[in-house]
Amino acid sequence: MRSGILLSLLMVTVLTVHPFGIAQTKAPDFSLKTADNSTIVMKKLTGKVVVVNFWATWCRPCVVEMPGFSEIYDKYHSRGLEIIGVSLDRGGWSKVRPFLARNKVSYPIVVGDEDLYLAYGGEAAIPTTVFVDKKGNIAERHIGAMTREQFESKIKKLL
Repeated sequence: MRSGILLSLLMVTVLTVHPFGIAQTKAPDFSLKTADNSTIVMKKLTGKVVVVNFWATWCRPCVVEMPGFSEIYDKYHSRGLEIIGVSLDRGGWSKVRPFLARNKVSYPIVVGDEDLYLAYGGEAAIPTTVFVDKKGNIAERHIGAMTREQFESKIKKLL
């Protein structure tokens, strides 16, 4: 029993508390290629506010929110915002490249998988957007589409 209490205390001390008062964990690291063959490495983005948006080409709410995400990325990128769109399309790049050719997206897109989605607390629904603070902690998860205004409000709190 005593070892269980000690383990619980140890686990509590490993967690940090986010300024919004939420217990936080570090965002899982990943290294994925973009359509232009650049590599996005999550741990190298510490010091920036990072938004990881899980989406798919067939997901209408995902596609609807993308123009607003692009506008916010263009507006705040120079202030330390990074947005990474993680496609969960089963066809991978064979589905994503044609989509990107038809749709202007200003932020980097990568192709992920279920393991990455689950590592970020995947809730079996997309779009799922994960907000990571400048220290690399997950600050918030949002399931479902957001308006441009909702998205910008969340970004401003973290910048």
